Amino acid sequence: MAAGSRDRVRAWRPAVPGVAEVFHARFVDHAYPSHTHETWTLLIVDDGAVRYDLDRHEHGAVPASVTLLPPHVAHDGRSARPEGFRKRVVYLDDAALHAPSVGRAVDHPAVDDPVLRRRVDQLHHVLAQPGEELAAQSRLAFVTERLAAHLGARPDLPHHGRHRRDPGLAHRLRDLLDARLVEGLALDEAARLLHAHPTHLVRAFGAEFGLPPHRYLTGRRVDRARRLVLEGMAPAAVATAAGFHDQAHLTRHFRRVVGTTPGRFAARGAS
Repeated sequence: MAAGSRDRVRAWRPAVPGVAEVFHARFVDHAYPSHTHETWTLLIVDDGAVRYDLDRHEHGAVPASVTLLPPHVAHDGRSARPEGFRKRVVYLDDAALHAPSVGRAVDHPAVDDPVLRRRVDQLHHVLAQPGEELAAQSRLAFVTERLAAHLGARPDLPHHGRHRRDPGLAHRLRDLLDARLVEGLALDEAARLLHAHPTHLVRAFGAEFGLPPHRYLTGRRVDRARRLVLEGMAPAAVATAAGFHDQAHLTRHFRRVVGTTPGRFAARGAS
């Protein structure tokens, strides 16, 4: 894709099952020709507006809504305003979004759902942070659940209050997380092992323990890191031993939980 001098793009593939690519762009000069993707295109616009033709019908994307374009359906795209637009896209594998058909997405690609818009925004924020795979998987599960409702895979939209408490399931998930403290645990794997839907797992855990599974796992890793730092282990080695992606990942969460960096924490402990 050629971009003008005023256009900016960033793309990466996170280690999150179901996500083929994340794409952030600011376009002023670029206009997409008609093309297709083999993935679902989940798009939010942060500034400006986009006009596009999908299956030979004109549509628009604006900041208040979420746009979902189905795989293998031709579409193009261009800015609706001279100043251009800024967008964020998650390309989802077909298996990540269990929809009965693409027809509803072709007819109504714009989804006016503030809850979904907020969840997609949260998903992008966590996808941009290395080492936050469990958090991203949890965010993605709630996004795809709500998208499936809009596509007719469920009769209604999910509501938090309708899900029953399941303390036994929550405690079994906590045991799994404790056992996989360093290597981590994928949400889909936990769902298979515990025979539960991923979003039900997250809701049950939050209802029982007051925080989501990924935040519990991070807190336990910080606890482990504190002990290792006080034992004299170097922060870079602590990051690996406690299950963090790298030293920067450790430092970010250590500062958030403890209020200081691992190095300063060790120095104060020694003094």
